[in-house]
Amino acid sequence: MSAHAWTVAEPQKISFDGPVTALHVRIVGGTVNVVGTDEGAARLEVSAIEGPPLIVTHDGGRLTVGYEDVPWKGLLGWLDRKSWKREAVVSLAVPADTRVEVGTVGATAVVSGVCGDTAVHGVSGDTTLVGLSGPVEADSVSGNVEAQALSGDLKFSTVSGDLTVIEGTGSNVKADSVSGNMVLDLDPSAGAAVQLNTVSGDLAIRIPEPGDAEVDANTASGAVSCAFGELRVTDQWGAKRITGRIGHGAARLKATTVSGAIALLRRPPLEPAEPVDAPSLRKDV
Repeated sequence: MSAHAWTVAEPQKISFDGPVTALHVRIVGGTVNVVGTDEGAARLEVSAIEGPPLIVTHDGGRLTVGYEDVPWKGLLGWLDRKSWKREAVVSLAVPADTRVEVGTVGATAVVSGVCGDTAVHGVSGDTTLVGLSGPVEADSVSGNVEAQALSGDLKFSTVSGDLTVIEGTGSNVKADSVSGNMVLDLDPSAGAAVQLNTVSGDLAIRIPEPGDAEVDANTASGAVSCAFGELRVTDQWGAKRITGRIGHGAARLKATTVSGAIALLRRPPLEPAEPVDAPSLRKDV
């Protein structure tokens, strides 16, 4: 299959004939929004662009969107080039099983509905991940990462960005940070391994009641809070540690911070929705 290329210097929509199995995007400034879908051909919409044009290529199953002068590796070199004013607002719809890789500098990234491998590399922009069922890798320098309804493995690393995970049910979570905080609402599957490490960031982990995890959490000089009476909290020479088993201990949770605080919170069981009283919705005649 021959390659096709477009130079996009103004707002434009493009539909791609043929399969798309891998997507690579590099954006400096602006927003990139990637949505996995099971309907129709892959589509691109550039709704705003300022500065150099975007180069779009479709070669076999590989779709790329980026700039001629921005390398696929070495995005950190762009951190101080603030005088190079550019911005683009890019939206893509691709097959849900596409392998997605997004790199951003000072741009916001949103990826949703993808079940293939997903990787997001950000320098200073925030990232939002929603409804991803494949393995996810996210790293940033100072950008925050928010994830909701992830059911695949998650690997996260940052210098100062925060990590927030809501409704995480993946098998494995590995997160490393220097000063970023981590707030995780987890319901890990049996056999799951959750490993969190930070130097000075705070860690807050919420586990559903009754819970089912083997816990080992410690801080060298930070405060600790634990809502599970079955866990042990020890304090020796200022270092505090939370250990023990919740339920059958089917998952493993290990959390470490040097000077940050650690909080283990209990999430109440979800209450069943109350049935709707249909007659009460009727208006009096």
